[in-house]
Amino acid sequence: MFDVWKNVLEEIKKETSREKFTTFLQKTNLISTDDGEIKIGVPNVFMQTNVRKNFDKNIREALKHNGITVYSTEYIISDTNNNIRKRAREVVSINDIKPNKPKKPLISNTPTKKPETGLVTDYTFDNFVIGTNNDLAVYTAKAVVDDPGGKRNPFFLYGKSGVGKTHLVQAIGNAIAKKNPNLKILYVPINRFYADYIDGIKTKHPENFDKKYGSLDVLIVDDFQMIIGKEKSQEEFFKLFNEMYLSKRQVIVTSDRLPDEIQDLDVRLSSRLTQAGAYDIQLPTFEDKCAILQAKAEYDGVEIEREAIEYIADNVKTNVRDLNAEYEKLVAFSELRGVTPLEIINSGYARPATSSSRNSTTPKKILDKTAKFYEMDTKTMLSRSRVANICMARQVAMYLLQNELGLSTTKIAREIGMKDHTTVMNGTKKIEKEMRMNFKLREDINLLREEIYE
Repeated sequence: MFDVWKNVLEEIKKETSREKFTTFLQKTNLISTDDGEIKIGVPNVFMQTNVRKNFDKNIREALKHNGITVYSTEYIISDTNNNIRKRAREVVSINDIKPNKPKKPLISNTPTKKPETGLVTDYTFDNFVIGTNNDLAVYTAKAVVDDPGGKRNPFFLYGKSGVGKTHLVQAIGNAIAKKNPNLKILYVPINRFYADYIDGIKTKHPENFDKKYGSLDVLIVDDFQMIIGKEKSQEEFFKLFNEMYLSKRQVIVTSDRLPDEIQDLDVRLSSRLTQAGAYDIQLPTFEDKCAILQAKAEYDGVEIEREAIEYIADNVKTNVRDLNAEYEKLVAFSELRGVTPLEIINSGYARPATSSSRNSTTPKKILDKTAKFYEMDTKTMLSRSRVANICMARQVAMYLLQNELGLSTTKIAREIGMKDHTTVMNGTKKIEKEMRMNFKLREDINLLREEIYE
């Protein structure tokens, strides 16, 4: 495995700058490649975010070039000896927090799967926060555990990406397995179901597919919306669904939308999937998000101010996954700088340039890179236009000139062709203020920094 990863890194090294390779990839390691589910070790949360964002595609391609099947990739915080220290967790239960007792993680340090089930043992009801956004779905999920194959069959769960669907359906599988250890349970993403079906056709051994799926007591299919355009897989799933339903075996399906919103889905299958109802998980409310973050902080042993929790909850408008990622990133910066999370927020959450990085760029490079980032030419950005996106780009350029090169407002005014340095002063102050409230702007500026110094 070491040789494979060494080859992967050598391949990527040829396609990226030396600085980026040293910063983001040199301390990574390959943990496992079981069943095409790739686990890659990274040293910290900051690296976890950046390697996933900037190199995931390169890593997938390089692994395939080295004969490794890739269905999914997961970036796990670990040391260079493959010892997993911690891993981003979806949610933990606020009800399980007990004061004055030793803190322990609700989710184990090493993610483990039950043999041949595809279930991650860490995903349980005990570490799933119940809120107003998901209480009916959780209630129904527990009813499935009490009576698999009964009146809640099939159980169809839908909601936007990152709200906890996978966690909840795997919690069902784990609970059923604990209660009925002799039942055959399988969790698969729909793409894996499709791949198994195609493998049976290619190898001329369809009995392998039938053997894997035909004897199941509980089938959990994730990301069902990805079945779009796979007509033969739809037919095979419809046949399997009917067999399981008629023999009172449980089918559980997740999707990011209702069946009748999935393009070209067979009408009969669409109707069957929701015949026992469709249950959704909504985006968490402000209070739900605060509860999730407070629970995570308690069990991580992290001291984080209530104002910082509320700030994250108020600013992350997307999903639980992004909420957790922003929390992890903020805590990582806090630990790196030796200050509290709230102090990081109040400082604008920006990474200061080092003296060596300042020596490697110029005002022209910053202006050109900023203009390109905002999809305009430099001349347009430096014009007197009052159009919102042009003004924003111009003010970001001013901010970077000041913070990356340490230029005075007077000198910045000269660089961008302005007579009045107070315009520069107002522009940079506006960006500093906006960064305290706008995660997207902070992320854009950090991405711009990476491009400037590549």
